[in-house]
Amino acid sequence: MDFKQDFFEQLPGFYETVAPAGLPAPSWLAWSDDAAVLVGNLQPDEQLLQQLAGNQRMPGANYYAQVYSGHQFGGYSPQLGDGRSIILGEAIGPNGCWDVALKGAGATPFSRHGDGRAVTRSAIREFLVSEALFHLNVPTTRALAVIGSALPVWRETLEKGAITVRLARSHIRFGHFEYCYYSTGGKREQVQQLADFTIRQHFPHLSCDAAGYRQWFVEVVEATARLIATWQAIGFAHGVMNTDNMSILGDSFDFGPFAFLDTFKEDFICNHSDPEGRYAFGQQPGIGLWNLQCLAQALTPLISSDDLLAALTHYQPMLVQHYLQLMRQKLGLPAPAGEAHGPEDLGLFGAFTTMLEQQQLDYSLTLRQFATLDPVANHSDLRDMFVDTSAFDHWFTGYCKRLGKVDNIEQWQEARRLNNPQYILRNYLAQKAIAAAEAGDTAPLQRLYQLLRRPYDAQPGYEDFARRPPDWGEGLIMSCSS
Repeated sequence: MDFKQDFFEQLPGFYETVAPAGLPAPSWLAWSDDAAVLVGNLQPDEQLLQQLAGNQRMPGANYYAQVYSGHQFGGYSPQLGDGRSIILGEAIGPNGCWDVALKGAGATPFSRHGDGRAVTRSAIREFLVSEALFHLNVPTTRALAVIGSALPVWRETLEKGAITVRLARSHIRFGHFEYCYYSTGGKREQVQQLADFTIRQHFPHLSCDAAGYRQWFVEVVEATARLIATWQAIGFAHGVMNTDNMSILGDSFDFGPFAFLDTFKEDFICNHSDPEGRYAFGQQPGIGLWNLQCLAQALTPLISSDDLLAALTHYQPMLVQHYLQLMRQKLGLPAPAGEAHGPEDLGLFGAFTTMLEQQQLDYSLTLRQFATLDPVANHSDLRDMFVDTSAFDHWFTGYCKRLGKVDNIEQWQEARRLNNPQYILRNYLAQKAIAAAEAGDTAPLQRLYQLLRRPYDAQPGYEDFARRPPDWGEGLIMSCSS
């Protein structure tokens, strides 16, 4: 792996150096060939295993933990930082650079009395969701590997230590800018230093001046809106949308108690540490804007309040526009010219999800039925999923009117198949793979990972993975240590 060290060399004061604690007798639990291509087509050999386990130094790497702050569940925490993640640098790949981080490699100066470790279940969950989201065309950080060990780590019970090797286009978060702003009393110098670095590295088409800063924030707002619209369209709940978990690039980032919806439920909460539902599924669009407002406050030394407010007005239109685009693709509605049909389509999609919730239908499996729908000749497969068929018939009449004529039904159905996954990472599937891996059998984990690489393709022998969860697996919620 070849590294450059731009963050380390250009932003002293934004991190602390730290040595990884290492893992005794490490082993590969999971590996992503897809992610390996990003950083030079690596192979999972013994030397790389020891390096990524923190037992041997990686040539060209610097080991450091970043400092940042953030709003957690609405309250400001003045210093957070990488409490269990150690960054090696930016690995140079064939199409760009990726930060390489060892998540779970031991305590850092920002661990706040924690041990800095990850456990097998949390490491596997991050690996699976990172790669699953990527193959669902969701902007996300990636996971190269999971490294297991017999190291005892205490959480609710005694578990085994593990490391997720995370790849990120950048680890810069909203919380980095909040730290610069609040720790300096709102002075410009550090905020500008970090903004200039971010623009040079990740927005090179922009200039580091007043006009560039304004446009940069607009692009951050729009990228965040597109990300959250994508989560809403695929039925993904992040679970912990603190500002320190928000990527400045609009990538899905820092996974803990996440979930894909089983039965559609607007107020679904996947995090048992969130009893009031601040980060419930249906709250995500509003929280995205709230987080951007926190970021805007941190940028006031650099961008005028009027320009910040103007940029924030891009959020809702972009979110709605992108959500409409994705849902039209899922349900097969033609894209209108301009803004035509926007309110009508939002109403149509809202009525559809309301039916799903009222009749307790599975979100992904119901949408998948559009791949077999013939709007003219036969809609029985979809209709038969609904108990209240009269409600469906009323909705379907409006849907067909909006759909209009379909010239080639086979092509239309194929397009629906390519936009509605057959397989998603349901929490109960992840839990079964984790339980097997903890018992020493990684075959179910490998099988699940391979399945999620092709979520839109019906795969023989995997029929059980495309069914509703058993009662014990429906709507599972997770802890922040997940």
